[in-house]
Amino acid sequence: LIVNPAGPNTPATTESTRVAIRALGLELHVIAARTERELDDAFAEAEDLRVAGIAIGTDPFFNARSDRLAALTLRHKLPTIYQYREFTAAGGLIGYGGSIRGSYRTAGVYAGRILKGEKPADLPVLQPTKFEFVINLKTAKALGLDVPPGVLAIADEVIE
Repeated sequence: LIVNPAGPNTPATTESTRVAIRALGLELHVIAARTERELDDAFAEAEDLRVAGIAIGTDPFFNARSDRLAALTLRHKLPTIYQYREFTAAGGLIGYGGSIRGSYRTAGVYAGRILKGEKPADLPVLQPTKFEFVINLKTAKALGLDVPPGVLAIADEVIE
């Protein structure tokens, strides 16, 4: 798991991932990255650890670096999953999560409501209700992975 140690979601992401990994009987390595250089180092460390794959924690720092994360995925030949479709479209292996556009749209609506005088504490907490599962087959091939037909069948989008 690669996380931004300064990110507000990092503790929750790390703990929920730790619980899921433990339930699968696997070992979790948490690697910190908050700069471009640390991203390079994080992928190199993951490769040195011979991990089976990488999950990237949700963080604005990572959101703005889909192309970079996808390039590192291919350079280090490590299967990588991230929350947004944009990562997969940029060449990452798998995206699974809500829409980044939807998240930004919701933030805009919230900002508008606050500017019109509503108190932030009175606004409801909204979470995505639709999740996208996107697979990049070109990346899978470059990584030497065969994606089972059953997995392809449940994907919302398959990028070829």
